[in-house]
Amino acid sequence: MELRADFSQRVVVHTEQVPWVPSPMPGVERRMLDRVGDEVARATSIVRYAAGSHFAPHTHGGGEEYLVLDGVFQDEHGDYPAGTYVRNPPTSRHTPRSAAGCTIFVKLWQFAPDDRTPVRARLAAPADQASPGVRRQLLHADAREEVTFEAWAPGAAVERALPGGGELLVLDGAVAIDGEPLGPRGWLRLPVGSALAAQVGPAGAAVWLKTGHLRFAGAPGA
Repeated sequence: MELRADFSQRVVVHTEQVPWVPSPMPGVERRMLDRVGDEVARATSIVRYAAGSHFAPHTHGGGEEYLVLDGVFQDEHGDYPAGTYVRNPPTSRHTPRSAAGCTIFVKLWQFAPDDRTPVRARLAAPADQASPGVRRQLLHADAREEVTFEAWAPGAAVERALPGGGELLVLDGAVAIDGEPLGPRGWLRLPVGSALAAQVGPAGAAVWLKTGHLRFAGAPGA
């Protein structure tokens, strides 16, 4: 399966308009944002767990990165409430579940093969003044990429060069990208060599932003 698999193209998805697709496990559904492969895939998705649902035990051969959007995601290693950012590197293993139900934004098979660094971080009020109107919290950085949680001030114009490409998920508020509005859970992918130009709405915005990684986009394991 290939879905929005041309990483040289700009992509905008209003995820609330995307239908839920059942996964192989009862009670677990997905909104697919991009995908290269079938059940084992380089994939970006929003995944919803019904209360009491679970996935079978599995090993992440290409790593797993996720942000809990609502509810509490769980596995044998702990409970992860809304606002938790997690990186499970290649070779990690777990049995995901959710007693009360949850929704997560998740990326699969997008790690360097030799990455063995786990990350557990909680989103907090960003304190680092990155530029006028932009405060940020660094969640993860390595030679391939940088991941941040950012608070954008009402009415701010946010501009950023993206030599390695970038990806943005709106968590709260609203922004306009090249005049196209994006509300909560709106998703944007910008290719290598592009630039982000966003106009923030009157209530401000909170966003998850990942940059640099699209230099390595390709088939699972790339």
